[in-house]
Amino acid sequence: MDYSAGVVKDENIREEPKEATREKLWRIIFLSDTPAGKSFDVWLLWLIGASVLVVMLETVESLESKYRGLFDVLEWGFTILFTIEYGMRIWIVRRKRRYIFSFFGMIDLLSILPSYLELLLVGTHYFTVIRILRLLRMFRVLKMARHMSEANILMNALAASRAKIAVFLFGVLSLVTLEGTLMYFLENELNPQFSSIPESMYWGIVTVTTVGYGNIVPVTVLGKIVASFMMMTGFAIIAVPTGIVSAELHKELSSIRMDTRACQECGLQGHDPSARYCKSCGTELQNDSGARSDEPMNQV
Repeated sequence: MDYSAGVVKDENIREEPKEATREKLWRIIFLSDTPAGKSFDVWLLWLIGASVLVVMLETVESLESKYRGLFDVLEWGFTILFTIEYGMRIWIVRRKRRYIFSFFGMIDLLSILPSYLELLLVGTHYFTVIRILRLLRMFRVLKMARHMSEANILMNALAASRAKIAVFLFGVLSLVTLEGTLMYFLENELNPQFSSIPESMYWGIVTVTTVGYGNIVPVTVLGKIVASFMMMTGFAIIAVPTGIVSAELHKELSSIRMDTRACQECGLQGHDPSARYCKSCGTELQNDSGARSDEPMNQV
């Protein structure tokens, strides 16, 4: 008598609860659209904040000597909890490779590695403060993801400015190299603080950026004149990258304001110029001529 059909049916029955459990855990851990999911994220944020606070307090000598044992227990307790959480994320995630090599996947891994590396290299557990980056999940928990578009505008402006800023930084480095060499020539004999050109360049960077630590100061008349000139030009130098980024930010905002496309489904306007789909309902956008955004315009 053939019982194979019954065996397969029983296996399917056993598999269904397992998949249902994984689906439920996936919604709790990766989403926050349910009370359980939101509670999980809130508790996770509190644990992350507490673990970072423990690492900070551990560096206070008076507290570390008095509560060292407690700090060790708390640190390993947090590490074990986060390790279990990371393992569960890998187990239930649908695309494991995509999660592991994603931004949050790498942060989740790096947040637990320093504690285990502490067994081999003393002091590495302090790098567990990287867990603070996991607090970025609060944007999802607090329903603030919609505000990320403003952050994207700023990131686009910074990306567009990188070439100009790179040229600016090269110019500043060249200026500091020349002025540092000049200060070494003027101050070296009478001032041991300018002991080398690199040391003089360090002083030049501190002076041009108007930081002014005061650990190295010129003593000759000519050296003070050069230093005064560097201090005055420092104000103008600082304003340059700000102007570059502001100009690109204005262009970015202007391009968004000029995008008059309206969604054919919900009527929403104000999409990103490069957007192909509506950010509200997901409908494919059309350009001003009525063609879809991915269709090329007919050349005349």
